[in-house]
Amino acid sequence: MSTMMPPRVTPRRKLPDALAPVALGPAQRSTVHMLASLLLDYPDDAWFERLDVLEANTVALPDAVAAPLVRFIGRARAAGASQWQKTYVTTFDLKRKCSLYLSYYATGDTRRRGTALVTFLDAYRAAGWEFDAAELPDYLPAVLEFSARSQSDVADALLTAHREGIEVLRAALEDMDSPWSDIVRAITLSLPKVDQATRERVLALVSEGPPTETVGLSLPMPAFRTATPQGGDRS
Repeated sequence: MSTMMPPRVTPRRKLPDALAPVALGPAQRSTVHMLASLLLDYPDDAWFERLDVLEANTVALPDAVAAPLVRFIGRARAAGASQWQKTYVTTFDLKRKCSLYLSYYATGDTRRRGTALVTFLDAYRAAGWEFDAAELPDYLPAVLEFSARSQSDVADALLTAHREGIEVLRAALEDMDSPWSDIVRAITLSLPKVDQATRERVLALVSEGPPTETVGLSLPMPAFRTATPQGGDRS
């Protein structure tokens, strides 16, 4: 029976299948995280210029992880810069469930967000690094770069603590058939498999979305982009 009204009830959304992690050595895992960090950044002219170098670095990775990265790069080349940039903005700037800021999934735009951001800054410093970027410290590409460059337990803890957010991002991108789902898939394959309790929390976030209380954040925007060692340079 058809009606003129939009449906009042819809089937509960399903999560994508849990992915079994791929066995990676420390250097391979760092490569995956650095490639994902760079490929998740805004696709400006410099982004396109380094695609050949990034693709060349996938040869050292197992096929299960390399294939989605190579597929993504091929789709970017085929689309071209103008179209790819428009799609990036539509995907990540206009959709709540596709945020690249990890703490947003747990706190939304609420008062707790400021505390969460301070926690990220403290984590960088605990590992002996300083956050040096124009973005907020929970920006996923920056966290992945921190993981790739530091190979520290602190970076692992950050990613583990925000695994729900990564899984919600993957679910949203896969539901949209977004090319960026390949990048988040590669990230997921590099991390331990999620347990059932985590999947239940992800399902709740997928169904309800992040908290929506809108407030001003007390934490100022950091005047910095890359995680750099304390007392060191970025070379």
